Amino acid sequence: MIKNAFVALYVVCAVAAAGIFSGNKPPETDPLPKLEPMAEHGKVSKEIVNAMRFYHYKEQVFDDSLSALIFDNFFKSLDGNRVYFLQEDLDKFMPHRLQLDDELKNGDVLFAFDVYNVYNQRVDERISYALSIADKPNDYTSDETFSFDRQKAPWFSSRTDLDGYWTKKIKYETLNLKLAGKEEKQTEETISKRYTNFRTQMQKQRSEDVFQLYMNALTEAVEPHTSYFSPRTAESFKITMSNSLEGIGATLRTEGEYTKIVETVKGGPADKSKQLHKDDRIVAVGQDEKGEMEDIIGWRIDDVVAKIRGAKGSLVRLEVLPADASPGGPTKIVRIIRDKVKLEEQSAKSEIINLKENGKAYKIGIIDLPSFYLDYEAMQRGEKDYKSTTGDVTKILKNFQKEGVDGVIMDLRSNGGGSLYEAVELTGLFIDNGPVVQVRDAQGTVEVKKDEPGVTYGGPFMVMTDRFSASASEIFAGAIQDYGRGLVVGNTTYGKGTVQNLLDINRLIPRETAKLGQIKMTIAKFYRITGSSTQHKGVTPDISFPEIYSAEDYGESAEKTALPWDKIGETSYSKVQDLSSSILILKNLHDERMNSSEDFKFMLQDIQDFNKRKEEKSVSLNEEKLKAERDEDKKEELDRYNKHRALKGLPPLAKMSDKPAEEKAYDFVKEESEKIMMDYINLAKSGKLVKK
Repeated sequence: MIKNAFVALYVVCAVAAAGIFSGNKPPETDPLPKLEPMAEHGKVSKEIVNAMRFYHYKEQVFDDSLSALIFDNFFKSLDGNRVYFLQEDLDKFMPHRLQLDDELKNGDVLFAFDVYNVYNQRVDERISYALSIADKPNDYTSDETFSFDRQKAPWFSSRTDLDGYWTKKIKYETLNLKLAGKEEKQTEETISKRYTNFRTQMQKQRSEDVFQLYMNALTEAVEPHTSYFSPRTAESFKITMSNSLEGIGATLRTEGEYTKIVETVKGGPADKSKQLHKDDRIVAVGQDEKGEMEDIIGWRIDDVVAKIRGAKGSLVRLEVLPADASPGGPTKIVRIIRDKVKLEEQSAKSEIINLKENGKAYKIGIIDLPSFYLDYEAMQRGEKDYKSTTGDVTKILKNFQKEGVDGVIMDLRSNGGGSLYEAVELTGLFIDNGPVVQVRDAQGTVEVKKDEPGVTYGGPFMVMTDRFSASASEIFAGAIQDYGRGLVVGNTTYGKGTVQNLLDINRLIPRETAKLGQIKMTIAKFYRITGSSTQHKGVTPDISFPEIYSAEDYGESAEKTALPWDKIGETSYSKVQDLSSSILILKNLHDERMNSSEDFKFMLQDIQDFNKRKEEKSVSLNEEKLKAERDEDKKEELDRYNKHRALKGLPPLAKMSDKPAEEKAYDFVKEESEKIMMDYINLAKSGKLVKK
């Protein structure tokens, strides 16, 4: 699966909040607790170091360079935006920067707790300062700006400088609430409540939270898909993976002060609503229609999850800051009815599209595959009809053939992977027999995973991918491409070509009675049948669409400790057909359509706007100017949307909130892929495809 999705779901991050407070002045509170390592933490750290040294795929040397990475990672995990620690704090701990490797080998984890306790002190100071100015009047007529992104900025050198930043920070938060229509008293209460709750949650932090952060600073310094699960996180992981989980069907993580949507589960309530999207940020949660909207900016992730989860059939309201909006920008309210998220709802879905082009009729079968799933226990029990990707897709393909489809499209967009076994088995439905993927372990031993003889579907075939197609998706798409069995269309995939295994640390220390957590560790690497790794580079489509999400920001290439791309020997296989000349023809036809496509122009504009917003690091604190900018943004969004509706023969909307809830988001990439498939079908019928 894509990087640490479930680890990120429970890692304690820099800011947290939950609780109740009324009034403008904070009550007397206890100081934030000083935390100490638990007795077992030293043993666990030594075992994790040994596991990383001897069992990880990457031959890892624990030296000064790794120590420096661990040091930097740990400070980043606590204060990634550099708004709590002072430079003097970094200087105080700098002597440890090249010693952590030796300390960890010896089971010494005191560094992490010493740093965390200073962090606690700094957070307490910032909370007190924020509360002291929450009810102070602000001047919104000046031309000040607030820099909300400080990830690459220097640490503040003095408390005076830090106070100056936080004065602007609180002013910015207050201005956002004012522009959202809150009265002055409401604004003061919201800010006071936010930071009082923050302190309340910080008092709940436990030693295992700090230890988990520190161990993940270590594992991430080695490789991004290796992580440590504390005992509490391991339990939460089991709950998250349960098919009976009731909620909205979304994976969340904390990023800075926000709770961000990592992905929505196909078939779950969030996915069905079509109102929540990847990288949207949840800023408040309300229960039922009339429940108070609780501000959750800064909450720890498990408390956010507890608020969003609930009984089947109940309503939850989410105040959401869209992915493409600047922090503190205009939000929207999303209403979702909770439901059970079941394995069946995440299964392969199919539809048959009837199209006409130049007087010809086409039937195209589309398979939407959200993951590579397998009921392994049922298979082990010998059950005949156990649930699996290959079993479900086989039924779909047989139905397609019965309906007389002319071609099939497999949609793997946002498919983060899953069962390697199913990736191999699924490939076998489209090729007769032969190797599908090569797997090399840490000792250099290569195992070739092969398909059994027999083909279920042999007609024109296409695979759709995007930046978030990963792991098993890349194995399948790569094999289809290498055999020339079909086209790959869309965006370059994620580039995750590694295999992980989950190890219970209690197995390494069998006499220890306390629960010690688990480590998810990279133990092998995938290679295509050509010998090329899918790691880092992913699978490049035969026909590409412009990318919104770049490899530099999203994907394996964005990880500085990711394993490199490399190549091993090619395994013996025979191509089904040579599509190289056909791809050139199809690409030319595609380019001709794009040259005159208004939808394509909209897509390019979306990418341009997204990249522009991504580069924004600061915002105006002038009320008139900021309001004008946001009003203009809303107007541009509405104008663009209405132009798009006009192309589809739909009437314009007066405002975006009038958009019908049942209206499906327009999928230009899918529509154009269907046209590419029609061209492909015509080539196949003309006999111009080169068979091997």
